[in-house]
Amino acid sequence: MTHSAPTPMTSTIEAGKTLILERVFNAPRALVFEAFTNADHLRHWWAPRGWEMPFCSVDLRPGGQWHYCMKCVDPQQGDFYGMESWGLGVYGTIEAPTQLVYTDHFSDADANINPDLPATRVTLTFDDVDGRTRVTNRAEYDTEAALQTVLDMGMLQGITETWDRLAEHLSARA
Repeated sequence: MTHSAPTPMTSTIEAGKTLILERVFNAPRALVFEAFTNADHLRHWWAPRGWEMPFCSVDLRPGGQWHYCMKCVDPQQGDFYGMESWGLGVYGTIEAPTQLVYTDHFSDADANINPDLPATRVTLTFDDVDGRTRVTNRAEYDTEAALQTVLDMGMLQGITETWDRLAEHLSARA
């Protein structure tokens, strides 16, 4: 496999309430799928820069849960320093290594879903592109306002940095 330059993430909004993210990673599809579904991988990259993942559990089966915590460890991030952000993913369809469907919720440390913040229905597809992997993330929200809520929280910058960290993680393993 030849390594070409990293590709940037692209983002588009469809019908006002679906955010589509896409990026090609320089790693084989099976490894990229594993990076999204294995706690040992996720701990290394699932968070923006300056954040780490002190807790991550994955029960990869339909109806299983992915419970995680991201914590800001960078004092340069001001008010975010020390903040914890908990999430709970509930898996639907799992077709390794081509598709992963789950609903992502804001939660607390006990996996109680926060009803005041929008849930995201995520469909990830993993396409082989000459030994590299194109990841397409379709994030669907109930309303345009729900999508705007997460955009206003800085989600695009956060996922861009997170996927940059994934590219670095994969390059160390591919």
